[in-house]
Amino acid sequence: MAVVVKTLISSKQADNVLTEQYSVSTGRTIIDKFTATNTSASNVGINVYLIPAGSAAADSNLIVDTRIVVPNETYTFPELVGQVLEAGVAISTNASAAASLTIRASGREITS
Repeated sequence: MAVVVKTLISSKQADNVLTEQYSVSTGRTIIDKFTATNTSASNVGINVYLIPAGSAAADSNLIVDTRIVVPNETYTFPELVGQVLEAGVAISTNASAAASLTIRASGREITS
């Protein structure tokens, strides 16, 4: 078994449309850290989905439902830390405003 610690989502501005940010290719991935920093002057909401292979975004895979991040705040998403993602699962996000939240995630990819 190989465990690789890596950046899952490099720092980037979250889109205001549903966007796949990371997908597990093989094995498993464990999310260790996921952050969103509001770089705008307004409150911005974000949804985070953990979407199984072959599925679409739905209430059943919505893990963070419209978390409001206030200006200059960094939110650390305790709801996501420790989540184990199987092969094919994707992390997708949707922010309420474009170019307002900087997101980043890191974790461990485990292959056999």
